Amino acid sequence: MKSPVVVVAITLTAAILVAASLLIIVGTRKGAGTSTLNAPTLQLRVKHAQMV
Repeated sequence: MKSPVVVVAITLTAAILVAASLLIIVGTRKGAGTSTLNAPTLQLRVKHAQMV
């Protein structure tokens, strides 16, 4: 039987790989014009336009 440290290391590595894969898949499925980096800016513009 493997030591607990090895089992934890393998489990963490697998979890990180799965999470990274999901982030890459979700990131590539968005449309060409959408970006998560611009989301806060767009929200600020909408709020500002409603206040005027």
